[in-house]
Amino acid sequence: MHSIGSRMDTITLWHITPWEFAALAAAAALVGFSKTAVSGANTVSLAIFAAVLPARGSTGVLLPLLMVGDVLAVLTYRRHAHWPTLWRLFPAVIAGVLAGTVFLMWAGDGAVRTSIGAILLLMAAVTVWRRRRATEEAPDEQGRRQAGRVKARSYGVLGGFTTMVANAGGPVMSMYLLSAGFRKLSFLGTSAWFFLIVNASKVPFSVGLGLIDGHTLLLDAALALFVIPGAYLGKIIADRINQRLFEQLVIAATVVGGVQLLLR
Repeated sequence: MHSIGSRMDTITLWHITPWEFAALAAAAALVGFSKTAVSGANTVSLAIFAAVLPARGSTGVLLPLLMVGDVLAVLTYRRHAHWPTLWRLFPAVIAGVLAGTVFLMWAGDGAVRTSIGAILLLMAAVTVWRRRRATEEAPDEQGRRQAGRVKARSYGVLGGFTTMVANAGGPVMSMYLLSAGFRKLSFLGTSAWFFLIVNASKVPFSVGLGLIDGHTLLLDAALALFVIPGAYLGKIIADRINQRLFEQLVIAATVVGGVQLLLR
């Protein structure tokens, strides 16, 4: 198992330069923006945090900030969630989180980045392919139900795994919600509740792995202030984005995040 404790001790406000803090603050604002506007864009935040802080330890700093963004997103879009979809996803997500926890105990940073980046690019490609095929064929009702169950389980496991090992579950779930035909508001509302619940469930695992401690929470307290304006800006922009542009931005953010993880 990788030893995290010694590396986590360096994650304090006093060991970060002003330029590094500015980069983290911008990334925190992007977390808020992604939660209320373009889900999946926070993969850019993931890359910034991993560049400034120890890669594995950065996930522990980022998780509480994601939860701040989740709360703001739920307050904004709470009435638009589709709960049947959420209940269908949660069992598979739990399995993915457990698998991700085991993976984190043994995998190095390089293995984590490569696996997540490859998954994100694969999900983007599959989503685009499925959306094009949807206009060419119409399966019967039984076929749609069976395909829907398989898709929910596969995306659920991948979403749980990626969110546990790299806080990168947003793009995976974005691809699932887009492929399921969710409109903008129901997309954002369902995603908001999903990640608030899932990210809260990850906290005990992250603490147990040594990814969250007093030092990281102090840094989070300083950075959380920047999540709020980012979320507010995202809400303003989301109100002005049409459905087609919204979908294109989500897919583009997923591809950019996947490429960043593979090249980093």
